[in-house]
Amino acid sequence: MSETGVDLAHLSVIFDLDGTLIDSVPDIHATANRVMAELGFAPLARAEVQAFVGKGLPNLVARLLERHGQDPAGALHAPTVARFEAEYLTAHSLTTLYPGVLAALSQLAARGAALGVCTNKPLAPARAVMDHLGLTPFFPTILGGDSLALRKPHPDHLHATARALGRSQSVFVGDSEVDAETAHAAGVPFLLYTEGYRKSPLDQIVHTAAFDDWANLPSLVTIWG
Repeated sequence: MSETGVDLAHLSVIFDLDGTLIDSVPDIHATANRVMAELGFAPLARAEVQAFVGKGLPNLVARLLERHGQDPAGALHAPTVARFEAEYLTAHSLTTLYPGVLAALSQLAARGAALGVCTNKPLAPARAVMDHLGLTPFFPTILGGDSLALRKPHPDHLHATARALGRSQSVFVGDSEVDAETAHAAGVPFLLYTEGYRKSPLDQIVHTAAFDDWANLPSLVTIWG
């Protein structure tokens, strides 16, 4: 049997969302500037907002408030998180799939792999953007940053996703330092997508294998799954 036809019925392949499956920073950047403008704060550059992405919405809001000279854990934090969550439900017009994502997911699913998403994005906005981009049918299990008491990089977030998928082995696909830390803590192979939102050089992020083209992912899953 060729590598592309190898059966993966024993395996769950779990994905991060932002910076891995989707390029959502354009919408996150626009939403951040829109919400913070409502509070009277000046807009920030995309690169600055992108640097705050990856540890969940409460952290993003805390960093934005801190950048604007506010107490990151003060009275503005909770209502601003709620405002972001409301905006995120429809903030999809600038978000795109990375090239080759759908083809790779189709191939993995056809070979029997169970696919899941483990993201620090709140669950409702995660599902909304996945519905918008046609991703949801691939994923029987989607856990957001508010699905459990703990979120990435705590390994329980990834372990819970794997348990829901019910396979004997798992691999994790992500783009960031947070994802690498999560996989390491969970003891699963980590496949690093290098074109996402990582902040560090590639050689400073612990990973099992790296790829910059989604066409290469199915073969890496075969090797490391």
